[in-house]
Amino acid sequence: MSAPVVPDVRPGGDLAPAPGRLPAALLMTGSCLPVLGAVLLAPVLPRIQDHFEAVPGAAALVPLVLTVPALSLALLAPFAGVIVDRLGRKRLLVVATALYAVFGTAPLWLESLPAILASRVLVGVAEAAIMTVCTTLIGDYYSGRVRDRYLALQTMCAAVSATLFFVLGGALGASDWRVPFWLYTVGLALAPVMARFLPVPVPAAEEDGKPGDEGPERRPFPVRRMAGICVLTVFGAVVFYTVPVEMAYLLDDAGVDSPGTIGAVTALASAATVLGSVAFTRLSPGRRPLPVLLALCAAGFLLMGLGGLPLLIAGAVLNCVGTGLLLPSLVTLAMSRLHFADRGRGMGLWTAAFFLGEFVCPLVLLAGKAAVGTLATAVAVLGLATALVAAALFPASRRS
Repeated sequence: MSAPVVPDVRPGGDLAPAPGRLPAALLMTGSCLPVLGAVLLAPVLPRIQDHFEAVPGAAALVPLVLTVPALSLALLAPFAGVIVDRLGRKRLLVVATALYAVFGTAPLWLESLPAILASRVLVGVAEAAIMTVCTTLIGDYYSGRVRDRYLALQTMCAAVSATLFFVLGGALGASDWRVPFWLYTVGLALAPVMARFLPVPVPAAEEDGKPGDEGPERRPFPVRRMAGICVLTVFGAVVFYTVPVEMAYLLDDAGVDSPGTIGAVTALASAATVLGSVAFTRLSPGRRPLPVLLALCAAGFLLMGLGGLPLLIAGAVLNCVGTGLLLPSLVTLAMSRLHFADRGRGMGLWTAAFFLGEFVCPLVLLAGKAAVGTLATAVAVLGLATALVAAALFPASRRS
């Protein structure tokens, strides 16, 4: 999936070699770490619930062990972006990756449920820095079609790793619910490799002023443009996570309770997301307008809401092909609005918006189910809302 990269021209007229495949691989691996936190513990939540059943409020607190890192990430990613722009990318990434391992493995020794929850909040803090810096560095190291390919590859890695981590979490947790937390030690192995092999990014000449200038031109941060993109990203994240989060419940409502079948359908949906991301890299920017991608996602939701197992699976696959195209389109749209000096803040805001959408996704579907009666109907209503958003964006897409 790696593609040749044209070297950037640096201030002063020097030609700096672009990073090779190893830095790209490290950034892809780092981007998977927040996914690990999001799905690893899902299979062992019932075991954690049993272990802490005597703790007051455990029924509400135990699910937060899984979800609170995403909320923490969403709230803190903008601050991570500010730190990225002020203190530098690489140093923050290395430190955050090491702390990710420390905080992630803390439940191996903690006995108190509130203490475990506190460690999960800190995991989200580390994840906010990791995700923001990894996406920012992709924008720093690469440009044009190559950048688009790596951003799409980031989506593919997240989709594949989500399935892998879910399976690993279930297998490791079969003996003891604490065992999956050992996977967080990957941060200790990854941090020194990042420190050694990730180059320090330098702004390209076209972003940092012409050769011979006194310094980079000061530009105001594009608040309005980023605000619109972030609102759209929150909605896009709800669309993106609906199938991964709700598919097991939809299958159960359709009469499917076999874990093997549920796992197979979930894997098929993940493969469809990967297919959409691959298609993103093959299409020119003019052939992947957001309204069309949202309409594709909407069509999948509407099929899922019609009822019946075949339509449910077909709609999920269609939707996931659309979301595989949608996510890299959103992040490349945000990246194209940002210069080197404010890329950290911009990616921090975008990351916060995306993970906020992940956090509210099940709440949106739960509210929809309460309003319309069934989860499948709530998904169909979300499909109608997605179609309306696509229609609203269509005039702006034609103008651009």
